[in-house]
Amino acid sequence: MLDREEYIEQAHLFELLHEQAGGQFPIQDLLEQLRHEVLATTRLPMAMEYMLTEVRHSGLLGPAMRQLAHYFTPFQTYLIDQSELDTGRFMMNTAFQIMRAEAEYRVETATPAGMFFYQFEVLCRNRLSYDRGLTAMSGDPIFDDRWSRWILGLRAQIGLVDFADLVFLVSEDYRKKLSAAGKPTEDKGPFLFGEKEGRIALANRRKDPLYLFSALQRHLGYPAVPKPEPAETTQELIPQMARRIERLEARIQLMEEERRASLDITKFYEQNKHRLNLPE
Repeated sequence: MLDREEYIEQAHLFELLHEQAGGQFPIQDLLEQLRHEVLATTRLPMAMEYMLTEVRHSGLLGPAMRQLAHYFTPFQTYLIDQSELDTGRFMMNTAFQIMRAEAEYRVETATPAGMFFYQFEVLCRNRLSYDRGLTAMSGDPIFDDRWSRWILGLRAQIGLVDFADLVFLVSEDYRKKLSAAGKPTEDKGPFLFGEKEGRIALANRRKDPLYLFSALQRHLGYPAVPKPEPAETTQELIPQMARRIERLEARIQLMEEERRASLDITKFYEQNKHRLNLPE
């Protein structure tokens, strides 16, 4: 795990990139400009220098972040890799927004359970690959060996077993129910989630996982995944209305000329008269 100030500066950088990415400035110009705005006492400026060199060479951020695995988490690199695919389904602007919220959560009191639910909700909401996404999640330094092994095991269970059941079976609530029933718990687990997480998961069985995420955020204060902002259409509305009014005025003028029997249709084909071979 990095120092707290590193995550503060990461959140600041990702916020600035989210606000300006997708505009008229390319990513290399943004990195060149924003590297002077981050705190110089952190390691982020050096990481940005390396990223800037790689972007100028290959045009991609993903390879540079992969080489900086000691600074950026595998999940952050995975999000950038997905945003740089040619399909264009997952936008880089969305990736920066997600990474900003994740860095802010690390600044506060991030827990392995909260980080797992946040990152898994990112995969669900943005329809990213569970196999590659869970593999990237398992390499996050916030997870110990037990967490990493369990997350890797989810790759073979997602889609076959209800997600709420998977969470409940590794919670303290399930262990207490086994103990109350006099059943052994040695071959169960690992019990990674708390009792409250287990109760909420049990209450959301056979439901959309998004309901489970929402309940965890309401009751336990887990971070919410930023949702894509709707496209701003008000700036284009006035020019569109002006063009429509112009077309309506032209149609009304034609109707008035036709009504007065003063409509001269020759002006509409005068420029193409030589092509039509019309008599003089």
